[in-house]
Amino acid sequence: MPEFPTGFRWGVSTSAYQIEGAADTDGRGPSIWDTFAATPGRIADGSSGAVACDHYHRYAEDTALMAGLGVTAYRFSVSWPRVLPTGAGAVNASGLDFYDRLVDGLLANGIDPVATLFHWDLPQPIEDAGGWLNRDTAYRFAEYADLVAAHLGDRVKLWITLNEPFIHMSLGYGTGEHAPGRTLLFDSFPVAHHQLLGHGLAVGALRARSGSPVAIANNYSPVRPMGDSPADHAAAAAYEALHNRLFTDPLLGRGYPELGFDQDVVRDGDLDVIAAPLDVLGVNYYNPTGVRAPEADSPLPFALVPLEGYPRTAFDWPVAPDGLRELLGWLRDRYGPDLPPIQITESGCAYDDEPDAQGRVSDPDRIAYLDGHLRAVHAAIADGVDVTGYFVWSLLDNWEWAEGFTKRFGLVHVDFPTGRRTPKSSYAWLREMIATAGPDPLR
Repeated sequence: MPEFPTGFRWGVSTSAYQIEGAADTDGRGPSIWDTFAATPGRIADGSSGAVACDHYHRYAEDTALMAGLGVTAYRFSVSWPRVLPTGAGAVNASGLDFYDRLVDGLLANGIDPVATLFHWDLPQPIEDAGGWLNRDTAYRFAEYADLVAAHLGDRVKLWITLNEPFIHMSLGYGTGEHAPGRTLLFDSFPVAHHQLLGHGLAVGALRARSGSPVAIANNYSPVRPMGDSPADHAAAAAYEALHNRLFTDPLLGRGYPELGFDQDVVRDGDLDVIAAPLDVLGVNYYNPTGVRAPEADSPLPFALVPLEGYPRTAFDWPVAPDGLRELLGWLRDRYGPDLPPIQITESGCAYDDEPDAQGRVSDPDRIAYLDGHLRAVHAAIADGVDVTGYFVWSLLDNWEWAEGFTKRFGLVHVDFPTGRRTPKSSYAWLREMIATAGPDPLR
């Protein structure tokens, strides 16, 4: 593995609803995922995140696993309904106390706390009032950001406002595959705008309370036209604008791309708020997307097509490290000097990992995945892209949203009935790689 720059941030990522559990503990309120998971047929195995990995009670054990891995940062998310059970108003002190314990434990082990404020677990009362379709949610989010920053702002080393607002909009409000399960297709544009407005308002709140840098974590996918016709290329351009530009152009001061959306929800001054300067752009990358022209009766201006010629994960996603280098170059070329430093805030893969007869968990496919993607990042750095960190998704096997417990992304295997943690062979590989891939000694 080639050397990485001095100060390169090595991390792992998780999210609150996927690992914390303790859904009814210490005053936590309901989230949209509690409601969604309780609806028959929504989750592949009928499970929920009510217990998940029980990280709420086992965070010290998980922190020790991170320390043993040698990472210098941990990206976690704060559960909005754990801190504000109704989404606004009365504060749940026990919820804040949990994050105090977590953050202090990380710092004691030389690990930078990287806090994401919204990783899809919207408080159910906020959704009942319209969720992200309601402009008021942006202001409630800023109030929540202010509260958390006032409490943790002296210790969190990097703030991330939103995780993958495109995925939350498209799957949660567009197609209904995720909570809250709405099926609005392109009528979900207000969700995009209000998330971005909430982000911009939160940036101001965070900077007023904390001197740490501020970021957003966007999901990106290089788009490849699966045909040579003008219609295929037009479809690819439309999908690129939706997936990659809708949540980046306005952040970097370029307004919304032309997608034919009704933009009546955009008020004077909103775009200035959204374009508050970023210190870091978080990039979540999993795979490229093949696109062709849609059928004549399609409600969408594109059709998604599987990419052939790549190995596949258990999610049936193509393993394409070349797509990560391609994406990073695209960001550099499109946004030029407006592009802040990049950190890869999620990169990982699901495989069907289980212990062998001796209790060991071998996952050579994950090792190959990480090796390829880290080499792609190093190549992008050599190409002149300012990439300053890489976070593996995920530390633990977790509750994987609509797939329940059926998909395993972790460096650490979790036996969900007992909670037992078993580091996989990829954990040992990454520990060695971190120890040797840069000029800095581990802290």
